[in-house]
Order: sequence, then C-alpha cells, then structure tokens
Amino acid sequence: MRSPLDRIRHALSFEIIALLLIIPLGAVVFQFPIHDIGAVGIVSATLATLWNLIYNYGFDALLQRWRGSTLKTPKLRVLHAVLFEGGLLVVLMPFIAWYLQISLWQAFVMDVSFALFYMVYAFGFNWAYDRLFPLPEWQKAAQKPLTH
Repeated sequence: MRSPLDRIRHALSFEIIALLLIIPLGAVVFQFPIHDIGAVGIVSATLATLWNLIYNYGFDALLQRWRGSTLKTPKLRVLHAVLFEGGLLVVLMPFIAWYLQISLWQAFVMDVSFALFYMVYAFGFNWAYDRLFPLPEWQKAAQKPLTH
C-alpha cells in the first residue's frame, strides 16, 4: 500500500494538473467567466482531493483484502475511475447549481461533462503515476499473470 505522503503527493499533483486543464476549457465550453469556473474548479478540487484520499485508501484496502495486492488490471482501473466520479457527482452537483445560479439539470450536465473529462484524465494520470512511482510489491507481481 502507498504511504500517507505518497497519497498526498498523488492527490495534490492530480488536482493541480487537472485545474490547469479544466478551468480554461470549462470557461470556453460552458461560456462562464473564467473566475466563476475557477471558483467552482477550486472548491471542486478541494472536495475531490479529500474524496480522493478517502476513496483511494478504501479502494486499495478492499483490493488488498480481496486480491492480496493493490496492483490494478485495466478493468479494475475503469471500475476505480467510474466509482470515484459517481461519488463525487453526488457531492458536487448541488454546489455547482448553487454557486453558478443554474438549475440542477444544468449543473448535472456540467458535472457529468466534468466527470467524463476526469474519468479519462484519472485513468491516464493514475496509470502514469503508477509507472513513475511503482510499489515494490508490483515487481514480484509482474512475474505472475493477473487473473481479476
């Protein structure tokens, strides 16, 4: 399992890179001022960072118990990203509607759009992060085929 400091590095680097991408993109796509999308992005990133720490710890703990390893197959990475974004959607949608003074439906569409971006981004970021910062246990697992 990853150390607490590694999890903090992961969460912060994930959110900082994402904000650098999503704020200007969101302002253009949804035609809101960049400061409004920036505020939504920063609050969302803060909540997402907390969720990221809690969710990834829980997901890895369950994976460790279930499979005896935290090494993720491509299918598990997809499940990981979908469940993460689904939980975040429930929290962020009401905030977006309130802050931008839009309907829940508009907030849902915006949040789903962000979630789709983040699912693709999370898949790629987490895969790259695991390659840049592999755990020692994965060296042994690389010798064995993945079955789940």
